[in-house]
Amino acid sequence: MICIDNLSKSFGNNQAVKNVNLQLEKQDILGLVGPDGAGKTTLLRMICGLITPDSGQVLLLGLSPEKIEKDKLGYMPQSFSLYGDLNIRENIHFFGSMYGIKKETIRQRADQILEITRLKPFEERLASDLSGGMKQKLALTCALITRPEILVLDEPTYGVDPESRKEFWRILYDLNQEGMTILLSTPYMDEAELCKKVAFINEGVLVTCNSPTSLKSNFPYQVLEIRAEVRDPYFFDTIPGVLDASFYGYKYHLLVKDIETDGQLIKDYLEENNIKLISMEEISPSMEDLFVILAESGTKDAGF
Repeated sequence: MICIDNLSKSFGNNQAVKNVNLQLEKQDILGLVGPDGAGKTTLLRMICGLITPDSGQVLLLGLSPEKIEKDKLGYMPQSFSLYGDLNIRENIHFFGSMYGIKKETIRQRADQILEITRLKPFEERLASDLSGGMKQKLALTCALITRPEILVLDEPTYGVDPESRKEFWRILYDLNQEGMTILLSTPYMDEAELCKKVAFINEGVLVTCNSPTSLKSNFPYQVLEIRAEVRDPYFFDTIPGVLDASFYGYKYHLLVKDIETDGQLIKDYLEENNIKLISMEEISPSMEDLFVILAESGTKDAGF
């Protein structure tokens, strides 16, 4: 469905995307993650034909982006780009007319999509008066009016409340079950967990791509979850053997190479500082743990 071959793009002296190779099969849901400025948006815009690559190629359904029938591809940009002085249905009709879709067809499809996105009771409301979650649903609705086979979304739930995010993902899953192939970028690791594949990009380089299960099973370190009578986010940073420490308000995740050896060093350090250890246990790595290691390793091999 999507084939990316050795794709590169520079802006002046900044190489935003470097020799990226990626492939999506039909009905994939691929999540693109990485730090801010990693090249995610540039990559997605090249895939959609909005930016011309310096080298390499993109094929959508076997064709270059400029040759594919435009109704085969749906694109939802990062920022809300619809018209605030038009209501929901007017925005949908305007967007559909840009693709040359007949008015009656737009009306029929709009009715169906508004039911799916649960926006029908609000169809007369101005876009400017919608909540963040409803604006994102409207943008998705407009991207779906052509009934595309491929849907590309750039951080579609950024800044949206958790409940609206859940509802948005329910819609994506329904669309995927109907046969749609979905490529999206996300800043949320819990959303990356919901994807069939996760691709991590850093400094323009695609570092790794695999299923969340495979990525976690290949994680090269062990994770200790610790609860102790200390609330300093940097407390464990200086202990030999602790590769990274993340603080979650009432617990820490420490990445180590050897549970026995490094675990004892941690216990000794707590005792030396008169800090009571409440609990220490090995846990499975989370997507956040993977993200930390991949981000800190830059474009180098992180061991996956």
